[in-house]
Amino acid sequence: MADVVNGRPVTEQSTAELVQRASEQISRLVRDEIALAKVELAEKGKHAGIGIGLFGGGGVLALYGTGAAVATLIIVFHLFLPLWLAALIVTVACFVIAGIMALIGRSQVKKAIPPEPKAAIESVKADVDEVKQAVKERGRE
Repeated sequence: MADVVNGRPVTEQSTAELVQRASEQISRLVRDEIALAKVELAEKGKHAGIGIGLFGGGGVLALYGTGAAVATLIIVFHLFLPLWLAALIVTVACFVIAGIMALIGRSQVKKAIPPEPKAAIESVKADVDEVKQAVKERGRE
């Protein structure tokens, strides 16, 4: 069965018509691939931003944890009262939260790496292979 475009078989169309149609299809294909790449890069950028924010938050809590550890040490040496236990608990809690935030941030950054749009690249490769195959088949006719 012959391909039909605009009501006429492809074999009856002029070369200029076929080239024009191919040019339009390639332009549409390139625009679609660029749109796919933009969407994919935006998603990876979002994950990178979340991961960097969580790393920053974890760093801030680690800083506060260090301050709490110093305060704990001062209280322990100065008072030898149960107050040090409370300060120690706060210190440990800050470090635990900082560690959790850092782990979550690391997983978010891993989702953003590598920053290349893999799906778009694979799609372009598949499109190129399809065009090559069609040209080979057309040449055999």
